[in-house]
Amino acid sequence: MESRIERMCVELGLKMTGQRRLIARVLSEATDHPDVEELYRRAAAIDPKVSIATVYRTVRLLEEKGILERRDFGEGRARYDPTDRGHHHHLIDVDTGKVIEFADEGFERMAREIAERLGFALASSRLQLFGRRIAAVAETAAARGGSAARRPAEPDRSPAPRPRARHMAPRRTGPA
Repeated sequence: MESRIERMCVELGLKMTGQRRLIARVLSEATDHPDVEELYRRAAAIDPKVSIATVYRTVRLLEEKGILERRDFGEGRARYDPTDRGHHHHLIDVDTGKVIEFADEGFERMAREIAERLGFALASSRLQLFGRRIAAVAETAAARGGSAARRPAEPDRSPAPRPRARHMAPRRTGPA
């Protein structure tokens, strides 16, 4: 049976080799946001003949065709999200790295209002929140000799992953 990403590739007229089909299938089955190395591990577990270079080329092609979207969750590695999951945002747990997808009409409305107030029509939005579970904050406060309920937790001075500023250079579309 053809996976949803395979269908998207076929609809766009991409040539579907056996290894591309495998990579598309692995991406379709992913419930997380794998990076290329994780995608390679999953594909190689099914077909040991698949190469990491093929995975990199396929991911790049799928990104260029708008089938995948690159995500940066502050870990220094690109992760990928199929675009057919619909518009959503991400909350990243800075302690565990767990990524929670969510949609929020209140945020969408506020983003449109801000853009309009500044003289723009909103074309798209991407929200990435980095947080710590409230229970973890309370546990940290309790370990320091207090109760989070009685007094605010001391600021956590440990380095948390931060999204890096991205300067978007124009994409090269032709031979160098």
